Amino acid sequence: MSTAEMDPTQIDYFTDAEVAADAAPYFDHMLAHHPVWREPKYGVVIVTGYEQALQVYHQPEVYSSINRTGGPVLDLPVELAGDDLTDLLEQYRECFPQNDQMVTFDPPLHTDHRALLMGLITPKRLKENEGFLKRTADRFLDELLPAGKGDYIWDYAKRYAVLAVADLLGVPEADHAMLIELLATEAPILGNLQLQAAAHHNSLERLYDYFIEKIEERRANPTGDILTGMALATFPDGTLPEPIHVARIASNLFAAGNETTVQLLGVSLARIAEDPALQDLLRQDTALIPKFIEEALRIEAPIKGSFRLTKVATTIGGLDLAPGTVVLLLHGAAGRDARVFDNPAEFDVRRPNARQHLAFGRGIHTCPGAPLARAEAVFSIQRLLERTQSITVSEEHHGPAGERRWDLMESYKFRGHKHLHLQFSERKAA
Repeated sequence: MSTAEMDPTQIDYFTDAEVAADAAPYFDHMLAHHPVWREPKYGVVIVTGYEQALQVYHQPEVYSSINRTGGPVLDLPVELAGDDLTDLLEQYRECFPQNDQMVTFDPPLHTDHRALLMGLITPKRLKENEGFLKRTADRFLDELLPAGKGDYIWDYAKRYAVLAVADLLGVPEADHAMLIELLATEAPILGNLQLQAAAHHNSLERLYDYFIEKIEERRANPTGDILTGMALATFPDGTLPEPIHVARIASNLFAAGNETTVQLLGVSLARIAEDPALQDLLRQDTALIPKFIEEALRIEAPIKGSFRLTKVATTIGGLDLAPGTVVLLLHGAAGRDARVFDNPAEFDVRRPNARQHLAFGRGIHTCPGAPLARAEAVFSIQRLLERTQSITVSEEHHGPAGERRWDLMESYKFRGHKHLHLQFSERKAA
């Protein structure tokens, strides 16, 4: 369906398979005609406009993140009534999905936990992590490239993203295989969303148990390693968190960072493999790779959107929102806003303001793992380009050029590849 023909009143954004597969026409229509819009089926206010999205990001006192990972319908045992729902929402926090994850926290709870996390992801620690990222990229490419082909998502990206976070947190290398098995092994239940959610929950519980054990060990017997620093870190007021709080923060890096980084790598490699001229340009001038990554994040944000819930009455884009209004913030659409980005549908590796995208959020919930994700993408793409003469899409798995059968995530929240089969021609040693 073309953008001009589109009637959003006839499209259920949350269930439409065509929009899930390719949301760009929907995004472009909404940006042009309805940058803020109350859809008719659920009453969700959908925000696509860039400036309006910034308004939401920068008003955490108005827009709660408590339903961030939820859906268009709230399932609560109480009516959301009153002029200020702040206390009521916290009272019923346990009723919201992933309510123990920091991405759903509001101040002051979020403030304390974010400070603890940022004490773990310091510029010094990120710099120390770089050597591991480079070595691990080459290690996995040593396995992948001799075969001449492979599923980039499962043979490289999933495992790489898990180990990047593991090293950042100081997880001993002896435990890396366990984490890969837990978080980067394809399960046969991938198509069943309920079972997939249960598996995700079980993985988090196992991570909680793992980090609680390590934190208790290091508190009893400090060793001077990174895990000891995590175990002894305090909240801003100087109090020592319960081990479960630290374990949840550490686990959140895996839960929130792994899949998004995997999908960033996937969409980036699909674009590189599809465009020989772009591939040659990046291979010849690797200094352009960081700019390429920002443009990929702008036009194909791995997270299309996330929810908010109004705590008090407010107005956005000319719409009045009562307390308890569900808001869907489509940051994937905001990167296509022509009021901010010239010719937004065009992929421009030299776009001067590409880094203004909202793929990593803004405000108090700006992704704390963004520097790590960027480093993972840079080192992965750079080493792959340096070690190959060509990267192409497998026609056996995805069909010929112009008729690709991409195996994409069928989701209104996420953009990415479930599988990405590529072919590689290794660069010969001089």
